[in-house]
Amino acid sequence: MIELDHAHLSLRRQCELIGLSRSSYYYEPAHESEFNLRLMRLIDEQYLKTPFYGWPRMTAQLQRQGYEVNHKRVQRLMRLMGVQAIYPKPKTTVSGQGHRVYPYLLRDLEVGQPNQVWSADITYVPMQQGFMYLVAILDWFSRYVLAWQLSNTLDCRFCLDALQQALLLGQPEIFNTDQGVQFTAQEFTTRLEGAGIRISMDGRGRALDNIFIERLWRSVKYEDIYLKDYASVPELDAGLQAYFQFYNQDRPHQGLGYRTPAEVHRA
Repeated sequence: MIELDHAHLSLRRQCELIGLSRSSYYYEPAHESEFNLRLMRLIDEQYLKTPFYGWPRMTAQLQRQGYEVNHKRVQRLMRLMGVQAIYPKPKTTVSGQGHRVYPYLLRDLEVGQPNQVWSADITYVPMQQGFMYLVAILDWFSRYVLAWQLSNTLDCRFCLDALQQALLLGQPEIFNTDQGVQFTAQEFTTRLEGAGIRISMDGRGRALDNIFIERLWRSVKYEDIYLKDYASVPELDAGLQAYFQFYNQDRPHQGLGYRTPAEVHRA
C-alpha cells in the first residue's frame, strides 16, 4: 500500500519497491463514450494497416463497416488519438506552428552503431474502459527500447520523463522525432541541445521517416495490447514492462540477423 505522507520513503521510491511506475499510480485512463472507444479501437487497427488514411477515408471505412458516423466525429477522434495520415512526399513548409523547425537528418544517413540515432514517438493505447498514451524511445541500430512512459494526456511531461530515463543509459548523436508539440516544447529541445545532441524532425505527416518505431507500435499492439485488453493502468503498466523486457531480451528480429535488440545493443 502506498502512503502519500510516508515518513521515510518518497512516492517514487514506494512505487519502485512494489514495481509500479509513478504514471500507473497517478493516472486513470482517459475516457470517452463506449461508442467512441469502439470507433477509436477500429481507427487504431485500421491505421496500423493503412497509415495513409486521413479522416475522409477513415470515415468511409467505418461507414462501410456499418457505423453511422460523420467526418466531424472521426476527425475529432483521430486528433484526440494523435493520428494523422502519412503524406507521399514531405511538406516543404510548416506554417503557424510557433516553434523552431529542425531539419530531418536521417535521409541517406548510414546508421552503423548503437547510440548513433535514437527515435521517440507516441501512440494511442486502447483499454477496456478508456485509453492511454504511450511514448517510447528506441535505438535505431539495435531496435532496443531504451525507455517508455504512459500518460492520460498528450503533454510534454511524460515525454521528458522518458527522455531522462533513457539518458541514464547513454546518449545519442542524433535524436529524431516528429513535430508533435510534446517534442518541440522548449523544455524538451533544451534538454537535448544542452547535452550536445543534434535534433532531427520528420516532415509533418511523414511517419515512415520514423519507420522503426512505427514497426515497434505494430508489434506491441498485435503481440500484447490487443490480446490482453487491459482493464486498468497498473495492469497495462505491468504488462508493458513484461513485454518490453521480452522485446529487448528474448525476441529475435529478422532485420538484426535473428539476434535480439539487447544482443546487438551490447555488442
